[in-house]
Amino acid sequence: MLTIVRKEISGFFASTIGYLVAGMFLLISGLFLWVFQGPYNILDAGFAELNAFFDLAPLVFLILIPGICMRSLSEEMRMGTLELLFTRPLSIRSIVLGKVIAALCLILISLLPTLVYVYTIHTLGNPPGNWDPGSTAGSYLGLLLLSGAYSTIGVFCSSLSGNQITAFLLAVMLCFVSFYGIDALADMLGSETVAAFGMKYHFDSLARGVIDLRDIGYFASVMILFLGATVERLERLRR
Repeated sequence: MLTIVRKEISGFFASTIGYLVAGMFLLISGLFLWVFQGPYNILDAGFAELNAFFDLAPLVFLILIPGICMRSLSEEMRMGTLELLFTRPLSIRSIVLGKVIAALCLILISLLPTLVYVYTIHTLGNPPGNWDPGSTAGSYLGLLLLSGAYSTIGVFCSSLSGNQITAFLLAVMLCFVSFYGIDALADMLGSETVAAFGMKYHFDSLARGVIDLRDIGYFASVMILFLGATVERLERLRR
């Protein structure tokens, strides 16, 4: 599995995808949080908090993560190298996990520079240090879990088609419905039960700074579901 992870990460940075993803994420978040006027601008909010960043990041990841994952298996299918992977002494589960972990490593690399934002709001507080570290830590945990869910969805969609664009669009649609669509439906119906099936409900719960095992269990279940579906898809392709 580590061989797959190293191969994927090397491929990301050899083809500039890694630099592009990290750069785009930091550029978009930086412009919206510190430069552009609007609801996401932290300086206009009057509060030393990163809520705007954690509202924006899931939306940006909705595009970037499917973009990272769209080639993971689609490219293997198109190039005919998937059969070569099947001949290696690796289980299909290890192949899938390797692809997902590599995508998460790239996302983590993209998130690390945003710790500068934490230092910035720490210094902007009145007095300095007057901010909520518990809520910020919970939000970062929620963002990592959300990234894992998006990544497993992206890799699953990549296993469905040898066309990267098709895999990308399908992943964007599934991620959008899972995060925003179910939440919008719950608002229309006025049902918290329906909302609990969506990612946004559990992400927002973690962002409040309360680490609830039910929220972690939800994201773990989503990841296990799509990992299992991807493994099953590749098992069928191998036959």
